[in-house]
Amino acid sequence: MSGDDAAAVDHLRATSERILDECSKVIVGQKDVMELLLIALLSQGHALLVGVPGLAKTLMIRTLADSMTLTFNRVQFTPDLIPTDITGTRMIEDDPETKRPVFKFLPGPLFANVVLADEVNRTPPKTQSALLEAMQEKQVTVAGVRHHLPEPFFVLATQNPIEQEGTYPLPEAQQDRFMFTILVNYPSEEDEFRIIEATTSAAHPHPNRVVTGEEMMAMQQLVRKVPAAGFVIRYALKLARLTRPGTQDGEAPDPNVPDFIKKYVTWGAGPRAGQNLILAAKARALLRGRTYVATEDVKAMALPVLRHRIVTNYNADADRVATDELVRKLVALVPARGSE
Repeated sequence: MSGDDAAAVDHLRATSERILDECSKVIVGQKDVMELLLIALLSQGHALLVGVPGLAKTLMIRTLADSMTLTFNRVQFTPDLIPTDITGTRMIEDDPETKRPVFKFLPGPLFANVVLADEVNRTPPKTQSALLEAMQEKQVTVAGVRHHLPEPFFVLATQNPIEQEGTYPLPEAQQDRFMFTILVNYPSEEDEFRIIEATTSAAHPHPNRVVTGEEMMAMQQLVRKVPAAGFVIRYALKLARLTRPGTQDGEAPDPNVPDFIKKYVTWGAGPRAGQNLILAAKARALLRGRTYVATEDVKAMALPVLRHRIVTNYNADADRVATDELVRKLVALVPARGSE
């Protein structure tokens, strides 16, 4: 990276710290979650937050958007939501000059920099597919016409893991579009005390805006400039490939695939997992002031990147083995060096 890029790295790190500091005015604890959200944004990825109600998932996303000069829209996903409710629709209006009726496109809530898809698994597959196009292509198609979404574009979705009635589980193809699945856990006792104390007082703190959309896009481009050595890419590649038991379509499994993967996994992570591991590792390295990617960055990103890309089988259900446990065992098993 050039000398100008080195100065930009310092700026990115300082700006990121300011964003997290501003968010901490509103969000008590959950620092790791907020950092993962910021890493996803810097990496031009999307994130899915999974946690029980009342853990401030929605507030976290809104606060992150409020700390930047970005437009923000929230969509409450419900079973009766249809694609045009989120993409927008065509309306008939009279042309002010010709006085004749013409079609005019009315943008939906997806036309924002940060979109909160609240309880995304509560809407039917048809609406979920409209969101998938927006996430992957950064555009929506209405009546055969493509409309490009604003840049930067960032989808943050929430999902309730304990309520399954009236829900439509996300298809694997859509889950794969999320860079991260972030688990939001209960706060510690001290954090919960501070939450109750802060939210029952008269004070209502608000984060200051730290960065503009143009600055955020420049930071996103800087992330992609960070070099990743061959052995680091090979390490990320091996983590992704060793999640595949090789049982589909009679494919012979990789001889290095561990037995616990063969026993508990039906489908492993695809190539997008390796891409996201490296991109997220680059953003994490910059947040720590480094202009290169280390294997420790890839390790730190393994859980949020891989946990939703591994499909377990009935053996895992019977033995109560979660994907997080499989990822941790795999990270402990794969050597960080000697992969070139």
